[in-house]
Amino acid sequence: MTRTVSGIDHLLSQPEKYLKGKTVGLVVNHTSLVGDGRHSIAHFKSHSGFTALFAPEHGLYGTAQDMTPIADEVDPLSGLKIKSLYGENEASLVPDPALLEGIDNLVFDIQDVGARYYTFIYTMANCMTICQQAGVRMVICDRPNPINGTSVEGNLVGEPWRSFVGQYALPNRHGMTVGELAQMFNDDIHCDLKVVPMTGWCREMWYDQTGMVWTPPSPNMPTLETAIVYPGMCLIEGTRLSEGRGTTLPFEQIGAPFIDPNKLAAQLETNSHLLPGVFFRPQYFKPMFQKHAGEICAGLQFHITDREKFKPLLTTLALLHTIAEIYPDQLQWRTEPYEFVSDRLAIDLLYGNEKLRETLFKPGFSLEELENSWREELASFSQLRQEYLIY
Repeated sequence: MTRTVSGIDHLLSQPEKYLKGKTVGLVVNHTSLVGDGRHSIAHFKSHSGFTALFAPEHGLYGTAQDMTPIADEVDPLSGLKIKSLYGENEASLVPDPALLEGIDNLVFDIQDVGARYYTFIYTMANCMTICQQAGVRMVICDRPNPINGTSVEGNLVGEPWRSFVGQYALPNRHGMTVGELAQMFNDDIHCDLKVVPMTGWCREMWYDQTGMVWTPPSPNMPTLETAIVYPGMCLIEGTRLSEGRGTTLPFEQIGAPFIDPNKLAAQLETNSHLLPGVFFRPQYFKPMFQKHAGEICAGLQFHITDREKFKPLLTTLALLHTIAEIYPDQLQWRTEPYEFVSDRLAIDLLYGNEKLRETLFKPGFSLEELENSWREELASFSQLRQEYLIY
């Protein structure tokens, strides 16, 4: 196995190639490990110019649940104040330009999961925007797309549905690294951007082929298998169904107290010719927190049999459509505010427009037609994407 060497290793070995001036701020979390297994902060703390520390959603050490506001804290390793970029309101998602005063470089080194809903890439984009305003260099230390850099799936987020789970016109599964996304975003932002590329990574690789240690990027992303299903199963957050949070298999199982799991599995199998690489096992589980906490839920666990062929988004849409057919009155959308948005439904923000919600319950709903409806947008995105690919 060829070992992948991440951007942070190359930055530390050749800082003069990527940094300007003398001072550095870091945007990091618990995934920000160097090849020796030590955290980025451990390498930078002896640097006299290391003066600022920022953390994304879930906090510096990845302990907070989703959509939990993070307060500013002090990092025990460096002694620096951790400025949270996920607080009580939407304004907290963007760093105060005053915090970059005296900083020459802002270094971003965080592991992404390859789906457009995951908020770390938008924290990166927001930091790039403030760097542009403050005249600070933004340095992106690239890391692998864990679910490979070739597969793309889904529709693009429409302008009216832009949010912190979709700030840019990306498909649900984009097949890009954070460094490549930064180059794409920078066509709009125009900051002083430096991407530190990886070595030993090719687009076809999955994370378990990199030789790197998997560090769960957030509390409900425990394994690579979770990341593989996430580009589809995150849509369940927009419903009253449990997406498995509060269990040991978040996003790999779904359910609700009203579901007959055997009936659901049998009916879902009628679309199995459209859904390669997966089988569905009837499952019972009890979430310890969040939706249906303390209740027995019945539903399905997804078992991936061929990850190269598996279509996470189409599979989740087939699941939702089947539940809508069997339980049209019980399947309901989440109506509470979602990622600081209260005037649009979470399902629309996650899907990228209102079409799924408006057509899912209608007679004649077709998975094939829905998948075909993405093709023109995906073709356009794939052509644009080519301009920013590094590997």
